[in-house]
Amino acid sequence: MTFERIAVLGSNSFAGSVFVARALADGAEVVGFNRSAEGSAIFLPVKKSAHQDRYTFHQADINHDLEKILAVLEQFKPTLIVDFAGQGMVAESWHDPVQWYNTNILAKVRLHERLRRYDWLERYIRISTPEVYGSQESTITESLHYLPSTPYAVSHAAIDMSLRAFHQNYAFPVIFTRYANFYGPGQQLYRIVPRTIIYALTGKTLQLHGGGTAVRAFIAADDVADGIMRAASQGNPGEIYHFSPERFMSIRQVVEIICERVGVVFGDLVEMVPDRAGKDQAYLMDATKARTVLGWHEGVSFEQGIDQTIAWVRDNLDEIKRLPLNYLHKD
Repeated sequence: MTFERIAVLGSNSFAGSVFVARALADGAEVVGFNRSAEGSAIFLPVKKSAHQDRYTFHQADINHDLEKILAVLEQFKPTLIVDFAGQGMVAESWHDPVQWYNTNILAKVRLHERLRRYDWLERYIRISTPEVYGSQESTITESLHYLPSTPYAVSHAAIDMSLRAFHQNYAFPVIFTRYANFYGPGQQLYRIVPRTIIYALTGKTLQLHGGGTAVRAFIAADDVADGIMRAASQGNPGEIYHFSPERFMSIRQVVEIICERVGVVFGDLVEMVPDRAGKDQAYLMDATKARTVLGWHEGVSFEQGIDQTIAWVRDNLDEIKRLPLNYLHKD
């Protein structure tokens, strides 16, 4: 199955922007929506695409601009919608859980209630998260029950369950996808990989929460985009697919690898601080299903991806130094 018209919600997000560029390279016409205006070109691969004439961007918020979004969709009639939109950040979700529930649950239900009536929509890719499973000591398959432990994770589990009900009752063509931690060139500067690189290159001290003992897998954004395309074209509605490398690392190990490749001493860079509230210790997803059913595999090793991200930071360091390095919450 191929898609000539694709809509992307959250198109300015890190993985969303990389997917837009991938969809254009594959020959699709793409329309993107994001609550924030387009920012610096260093975060938007579409600005370097030879096919950006096939991309149209609309600044719109699913909380407040649903009718505007739907009007564009009704005219464009995408056969595929990929949904990256939503309120992110785990620790911050404790500060105002209602905002996370309003955006990630209520606004999404309003959207889905309208989308289910469109006969031109063939696939809707839900970008979910392994945090719906809570912290797990063993590898996680797609059949594991939900055990969310933060408002952020609760909001994702709730909308996943709502979408499953829509699929069962209305045959809504949702395909659920969950990913290891995104990273790569163009990622938000407050995330652990670019943040570590920036601090290492500028002599700042990096605070390592909880000593960096939490364990994660890391997936390059290009491999995320490939997973989405495979899920959309080959996956079955109602199914869940995990995308994760088989290599799991502590956050400390990630920082140590970056230090080695940048050429700084770990002890000179890092300050150990207490962990953040509600942080899960480990997400270890099993991606066997995606590998066997969809033929997906990671094409970018962690070291390759880190080197690419280091090069991106070095190339854009003057501009990066002028940008905020901490997460700025938006209501």
